[in-house]
Amino acid sequence: MAELGSKPAEHKSALAGHASVAEELSYNASQVRFDAGRDPCECASGRASDEPGLPWVAVVTGGNRGIGLEICRQLASSGVMVVLTARDEKRGAEAVSILGSLGLSNVVFHQLDISDPSSAVRLADFVKEKFGRLDILVNNAAIAGTISEVGNPETFRQEVAGMDLVEKIGRIRKHVREPYKQAEECLRTNYHGTKAVTKALLPLLHSSSHGRIVNISSRYGLLRFFSGEELKQELNDIDNLSEQRLDELSELFLRDFKDGQLARRGWPTEGGFIAYKVSKAIMNAYSRILAKEHPSLCVNCVHPGFAQTDMRFQAGDLTVEEGARGALMMALAPKGGMTGGFLNLTEHAPFM
Repeated sequence: MAELGSKPAEHKSALAGHASVAEELSYNASQVRFDAGRDPCECASGRASDEPGLPWVAVVTGGNRGIGLEICRQLASSGVMVVLTARDEKRGAEAVSILGSLGLSNVVFHQLDISDPSSAVRLADFVKEKFGRLDILVNNAAIAGTISEVGNPETFRQEVAGMDLVEKIGRIRKHVREPYKQAEECLRTNYHGTKAVTKALLPLLHSSSHGRIVNISSRYGLLRFFSGEELKQELNDIDNLSEQRLDELSELFLRDFKDGQLARRGWPTEGGFIAYKVSKAIMNAYSRILAKEHPSLCVNCVHPGFAQTDMRFQAGDLTVEEGARGALMMALAPKGGMTGGFLNLTEHAPFM
């Protein structure tokens, strides 16, 4: 990945008045390329195009903050043309402006509400009209499926600062609730919404000589968190699993959640964030189906780690730069790389 043109001190000046975003974008400008062994980014030789003078085009959902914003920054700094999307137009436009102040003029904004299929269609029409193809899709937008009862996030962050990761997660769990309405929104957004965006953009990805889909997943989406062996095996049997069945399982989960019958069918029941776990597990399965049905594309899932994002009250143990590393490895990997896989941070791992 290419170095950014401005120096660290100039970044602070450019981000004046945007302290929270500036903190998320902090980095060492002299060391942009990853140093965790020989990763796919290094194999790509720093190029952000398959043809001279024709840059790759990427769409990043939920790109206005956190890991999504960092992915946009690093893709743009590599020479990729980035379409940063966000549900809130004001926040999305502000994020593009901030990246522009860093000298990254190759980022444009387009509004996207992933829970609205018509919004995904409008995004696809925009990308088709402006670029004619899409090389990289990073599905980052997601919700936790909970209601936070943290009064002051900054005070909470300071309270958990000295705790280890397990203690932090336990403390967060004590400050969130998981009503049915939020569970339903979680499945509609994280699975159905992400699927709608992906389907709308699939024809454009096939127009690329090297289309890549990177789905930001979670360790919580691993099947080990399910209590029933039969359900685990079904979600892991990609040769016999279908999109229709995943849709059915999504509805079954919501029905069981509403009726208080999660244990009966073998859904996750312990450790909290139940709907989030199920939404990510089903999305993982859908990613694997996509990889099987579209062998010309590279489709992979990435667990970014417990990063310092708003979803985690900025209490994570990784910076957003560290959290974005695996996604960038997959987005910038050379043609013919892994597909249908799962990265735990930057290491290949099983879905189980």
